[in-house]
Amino acid sequence: MNRITTIDVTRGLVMVIMALDHVRDLLHTSATTQDPTDLAVTTAPLFLTRWITHLCAPTFVFLSGMSAYLSVKKQQHSPSSRLFLLKRGLVLILLELTLVNFAFWFDIQFRTILLQVIYAIGGGLVVVSLLARLPVRWVGSLGLVIIFGHNLLQAVPVPTSHAARFVESLFFRVNVFQPSPSFTLIVGYPLLPWLGIMLVGFAGGSLLDQPLVRRKQTLLRLGLASLGLFLLLRFINVYGDPVPWSVRKDTLFTMLSFINVTKYPPSLLYDLLMLGIALILLSLADGADNAITRWLTVYGKVPMFYYIIHWYAVHLLMIAMILIQGYAWHDIRPGTMSFGRPAGAGVELGLVYLVWGGLVLALYPLCRWYGRYKASHPSAVLLRYI
Repeated sequence: MNRITTIDVTRGLVMVIMALDHVRDLLHTSATTQDPTDLAVTTAPLFLTRWITHLCAPTFVFLSGMSAYLSVKKQQHSPSSRLFLLKRGLVLILLELTLVNFAFWFDIQFRTILLQVIYAIGGGLVVVSLLARLPVRWVGSLGLVIIFGHNLLQAVPVPTSHAARFVESLFFRVNVFQPSPSFTLIVGYPLLPWLGIMLVGFAGGSLLDQPLVRRKQTLLRLGLASLGLFLLLRFINVYGDPVPWSVRKDTLFTMLSFINVTKYPPSLLYDLLMLGIALILLSLADGADNAITRWLTVYGKVPMFYYIIHWYAVHLLMIAMILIQGYAWHDIRPGTMSFGRPAGAGVELGLVYLVWGGLVLALYPLCRWYGRYKASHPSAVLLRYI
C-alpha cells in the first residue's frame, strides 16, 4: 500500500463516519430542536454520535493539504501544478454554491446558501496555490501560527458596517446574514481557521516522503503529542477554546464536558484533539492492506463524488421517511434555513444508525464504479475535479 492509498483509507473512514452525522441531521427526531452537544439536554449516546463526527471536517481539510503537496511535488513544483490547485479550489467553491447547496435544501429558489466544508477546502486550495512555491516549513509554520493564534481574534470587536461584517465572516467568524426575508446566507466555515489546518496538512505531506516505518512512527508520535498538548491545555482551562469544561452532574458528563470542544469555528483545542486522532489513524492506515482498508479505499478515492451523492441520498431518505410517517407532499416545505421537514417527523437514534449503515453500503457499488471509470479516463479534465 503506497502513501496515496494511506490518504484514501483515512479519508474513506471519515467519509463513512460523516454520513452518520448527516443522516442524524435530517432524520433524527430532535435534530431540528436540540443541539446534541448541549450537555444540559442531551444524552451520552446522542452526544457521542455527534462528537465522533467532529473528526470528519478537519481530517478532510488536513488530507486535502497533504494531497495538494503530493500533487505539486509530482509535477515538480511547476506553475501548472499551482494553477491546477487554483482552478480546483474555484471549482469546489462553485460546487458548494450550486450542487451542494441544492442537495442541502432541495430549494430551486436557493433561498438559503450555506458555506460549509467544501467552501473552506476550495478557498484553502486557492491560498495554497499562491503559497506552494514557498519552502514547506514556511507554509507549515504559517499554518501553526493560525491554529495556535486564531482564538485571539475572539477578542476583536465585531465590525458595525454590514459590508465589513460580511467580509470578516468569510474569513474569521461564523455568522448569518439575511439581506431579505426570502434569502439567508450562513457562513458556517470561515476560511482562516480551516486554512491553518490545510497549511499544516500541506507541510505534513512531506512526511510521506519518508520510508514507511519511519513515517508511521513520525505520524504516531505527532498524533500522541497533539493529544498530549490537548490534555494539558484543556486541563489548565485558560486558553484554546471559548467554552471551558466544568464539573457536571456525574463523572461521565464531566468527561463529556472535557472533550466538548468548539467546532464553529474550530478552536485550538478542537484542532489538537481531532488532528491528533487523525494523525494516529494515518499511522495505523499506512502500509495496512486488508479487506477493511481496501473497502475504505473505494470511498476515499472519490471524495467529492461521494459527498455530493450521499447528500442527495440522505435528503431523499428524509422525504421518504416523512411520507411513510403519514405526512403529505404539501407538508414538505423547503424554505429559508429549512430542510422542509414538518414538526413531528423523525426517527429514533437506533434507526438513524440502521439507515446510515444501509446508505453507506448502498453507495459502495456507485463509488467503485465511478472510481474505476475515473481511473480509466485520465484524459477527462472534468473528472479531475469531481
